[in-house]
Amino acid sequence: MPMFYISSIVKAKTNKKPKTIQLSIKRLRHHIKMTFVPHHKNNYRPHLIRSYGLVIVAVLVIGLQLAYNGLTTGSVLGREADITINGLLDQTNRERYLADQVDLRLNDKLNRAAYLKAQDMFAKQYWSHTSPDGTEPWKWFGDVDYNYNEAGENLAKGFMSTNAVMTAWLNSPEHKANILKADYQDVGFGIMTGVLDGHTTTIVVALYGLSAESVIANTQASFVGSVAKGQMNILTQFAVAFQSVTPAAIIGLFLTIITVLVAIWAHTHRQKLPKALRQSWYKHHGLYKAVGLMSFGIIIILLYGGGQI
Repeated sequence: MPMFYISSIVKAKTNKKPKTIQLSIKRLRHHIKMTFVPHHKNNYRPHLIRSYGLVIVAVLVIGLQLAYNGLTTGSVLGREADITINGLLDQTNRERYLADQVDLRLNDKLNRAAYLKAQDMFAKQYWSHTSPDGTEPWKWFGDVDYNYNEAGENLAKGFMSTNAVMTAWLNSPEHKANILKADYQDVGFGIMTGVLDGHTTTIVVALYGLSAESVIANTQASFVGSVAKGQMNILTQFAVAFQSVTPAAIIGLFLTIITVLVAIWAHTHRQKLPKALRQSWYKHHGLYKAVGLMSFGIIIILLYGGGQI
């Protein structure tokens, strides 16, 4: 066999792989353009915002969260609260520092009292500073032998992170006043997860105090108690939600935002749609889908904005 023939065969074989790669890249670019970019080949209707594309986005967003729940809590429907005593203490003292107040000391007795209060709420199935039988918060201070001159209580339930709890408290004037009160020196936190009104939830109890032993000798001690009640407005709910979203939810929101942008882009090309579509409601399909997707994103956020204080 002549040498030049052998050489030509070898050259043909060596050139086959680069051509295959180039073809694959070309096909990938074509699919990306068809999926995301409104142009004449897809009739200015990117595949991402067609019915099947929207279904895929919804399945991905929901599926990611269910998978994340399953991996982190063992249940596709469950979410695990990430609230810690040290985290609450650190953020409390950070806020007090910014307000030129001395740090609060973590008190073991108040930790125990806060835990007992949370336990009582689950046992008696109530959500209030005062129990159904009229027991007030100050009982728990006495049960652990914390003699106080001043005392206060903050409550929270249904939050998923330390940041979310603190965000809710700091956006409520009454709760914030307890956190920053100059007279308080001690604090204790109780964190407990259980079933309340048929739903699994996490309760956080914060007890603030000025012990009677800290009052200057021969000074008349007068009891002052303060409990903080409040409701979260819509802005606080959004702030809480952003503090609580999971990595899976963040990815889901990112996918939703991309789809919204593609829908808006398609809407700007509505005059180039096929004539039959321009004469129907479909002329503004991009706008309708963008609004729907934004509503979907808001719902995702608000799902993480629950909780009560």
